[in-house]
Amino acid sequence: MTITKPFPRTYRMFLDGTYSSGGEDRYVSHPKFAIEPIQHIRAFELIQKDIIELFDYIEPADSNETCYSYRVHSLLLRLCIEFEDNAKAILYENGFDKRDKSKNPIRLNILDYKKIESTHFLSLFEVRLPFWSGNNGNRYPFLDWKNGKNSLGWYEAYNNTKHDRRQKFTHANFGQLIDAYCGLLVLLTAQFGRNDFVPGPVLLALEGSVDGFEDPIGGYLRIKFPKSIPINDRYDFNWTDIENDDDPFDRIDYSKVTG
Repeated sequence: MTITKPFPRTYRMFLDGTYSSGGEDRYVSHPKFAIEPIQHIRAFELIQKDIIELFDYIEPADSNETCYSYRVHSLLLRLCIEFEDNAKAILYENGFDKRDKSKNPIRLNILDYKKIESTHFLSLFEVRLPFWSGNNGNRYPFLDWKNGKNSLGWYEAYNNTKHDRRQKFTHANFGQLIDAYCGLLVLLTAQFGRNDFVPGPVLLALEGSVDGFEDPIGGYLRIKFPKSIPINDRYDFNWTDIENDDDPFDRIDYSKVTG
């Protein structure tokens, strides 16, 4: 069965193999689709501005991926904090409620965030960096999850240096920063497509660009949307038929999703 209502914070392929299906992705602009999405987008764009400035001092190149500094470390922390906040928003706004046996709330962790891989197909997104020198200009920031790992290399670097910077400072290097940067963009795109919620026309995913990459939120990187979403996981609805319902959205039951 296909999916006859969209999920909160979930930008998904339609049955016809496109992401816009002739404009049906207007659901992204509905006020119940996401709570204050502009906060997450503004935070990303501010971090991106600082990363682009960093490129004035560290050339974006394979040979510099092991570089580390306090500036790189600071940016990595900011990116991973935003990653966590986006992941929590997806889980919470779909009704996920993690509690212990005494019904007390439990803090979410990377294993909870990994559930989103199954619903947003994060590991299938590919990100391209402009002006990159070497072979690593195309990144798959969630490939570790596709390969069966419970964590992500760049997220581990964040945790290692957050808890023991003196001993593990070198873990927060330029390569991990770039993967975290691309990872946050993927997570935003998997929620909102190319819609940056700036007043004006909604940006729809371009279907059929020359190289398969699109201009995403932020306008600096390039992103390629997944093309192999299983039929049963695709959207199949006419938005005009449901947009005026009291609640035109279903919810993902993340309690049943395994990481």
